[in-house]
Amino acid sequence: MSARSKARRRALDILFEAEQRQVAPAVVLAERVARAQPPVAEYTTTLVQGVTAERVRIDELLATHSHGWSLERMPAVDRTALRLGTWELLHNDEVPDVVAISEAVALVAELSTDESPTFVNGLLARLAELKPTIVDA
Repeated sequence: MSARSKARRRALDILFEAEQRQVAPAVVLAERVARAQPPVAEYTTTLVQGVTAERVRIDELLATHSHGWSLERMPAVDRTALRLGTWELLHNDEVPDVVAISEAVALVAELSTDESPTFVNGLLARLAELKPTIVDA
């Protein structure tokens, strides 16, 4: 597993835990950084902070384009992986769109339902198609 894949997995863990505990992701991130076992990668911090900063817009996009699925109805792991993938698609030009999508799909393939990879792939692919209009909006 690449360093960035590990960082994504760790970011997913932090964001997921924050949502389950109903605390700010920054709180969970600070706890993990302080514990430092294992150390928190810089890219994990970038992802957690990026998703947190853009969460309202990301959730609007996911809710608008996930036909038939409200955010609340999605499995929590899927919702978190979609937030990570959407942030990478729209806010990290260093990551190719196809990589952002495949990494999010890999996370849910490992951690969620059998249907999740298809759902996450389809929704992120749709956002990638719409990216020129979304980024300008």
